[in-house]
Amino acid sequence: MVRSIRFRLTVIYSALLFALAGAGLAITYFAVARSTQPQPITERTAKVYNSSGLVGVTTVAEVSEVEAAVNYNTLQNMRNYSMVALGGLFVASLGIGWVLSGRALRPVGAITRTAREIQATDLARRIHLQGPKDELRDLADTIDSMLDRLDHAFRAQRQLIDDASHELRSPLAIIRTNLDASLTTPDATPQERARAVAVVDRATDRMSRLVEDLLATARREADTMADTDIDLTAVAREAGEEYFLPAKPLHLRYAATGPQHLIGDADALRRAAGNLLSNAARLAPADSVVTLATGRTGAWLWLAVTDEGPGIPASDLPQVFDRFWRADHRRTGLGLAIVRQIVESHGGQVAAFSELGRGSTFVLWLPAADRTGDAPPPPGNPWPPPT
Repeated sequence: MVRSIRFRLTVIYSALLFALAGAGLAITYFAVARSTQPQPITERTAKVYNSSGLVGVTTVAEVSEVEAAVNYNTLQNMRNYSMVALGGLFVASLGIGWVLSGRALRPVGAITRTAREIQATDLARRIHLQGPKDELRDLADTIDSMLDRLDHAFRAQRQLIDDASHELRSPLAIIRTNLDASLTTPDATPQERARAVAVVDRATDRMSRLVEDLLATARREADTMADTDIDLTAVAREAGEEYFLPAKPLHLRYAATGPQHLIGDADALRRAAGNLLSNAARLAPADSVVTLATGRTGAWLWLAVTDEGPGIPASDLPQVFDRFWRADHRRTGLGLAIVRQIVESHGGQVAAFSELGRGSTFVLWLPAADRTGDAPPPPGNPWPPPT
């Protein structure tokens, strides 16, 4: 109780009211004392005579002394009543301070009760504080906004876990089925065993890519990356050498206009470019060309990966960067979602351009190291450049 904010506010309010009242009474008292010059009466004796002679002795005083004595008594009474009034005012100030502090802290109580009722797994409750737009209302609105972000983050986390669990269940089932059907069966033929090994190997690779994508997502969301001055062209070429390992014959073509510098994380951007190349290699037909290009348009750098695959319908382009998006035979998994996450964490944007039967182009827009202003990336596909 003594350590509560309400008690401390009550003491502060009471002390201020008491100090102001005491100062007012003290000023009044000293002003009256200086203006009236009160003092006790000075008694003197005087002999009274008449025609017969000395009659007696009486007490006398001058008129000014009588006035001063009256003022003195009035000032004494004023001081006594002021002391009583100050005592009553002190008690009243405690009550007034208690009431005022309670009214001031009422929104804090509402915030506390709502926050206490909110559980880690149920972030749907909000404070929705009513009243004037003051500091406490701003605090409640800020907490509501924070709860909105936490709710969105928890929902996204649960969705990621559900999607990842579903994604891992399929290759695990494939591995178990092939182990039970071929590899552990004594009468399985060598051809059946070889086919089962190939299927298990593909399922294992799929699980490995998914685990790597999950680790990349966790690292980027934890903000453990180190941003430095890097060359986007060099990062693109390293990604091509590291990630472009297609299972079918494809040709990788580089197209760059020279060094393109930005502030970012080379490992994360290399991962983003590698995911685009892996996606292109999976969908591109055999003996086709996959182009990896970099360039600059205004204050923005871009990295583009173009393939000659089946293309994507225009209605599906806004969803290709979503987690585990699928349409027809296409499936993005986490790769393109991680690409968008990495690029947006660098202050950039992603875009996809495609025509059915004519391939697709995925573009990463990244702010140049010397960029000034907040102008967005230019619209349209920068690759191939206009002639």
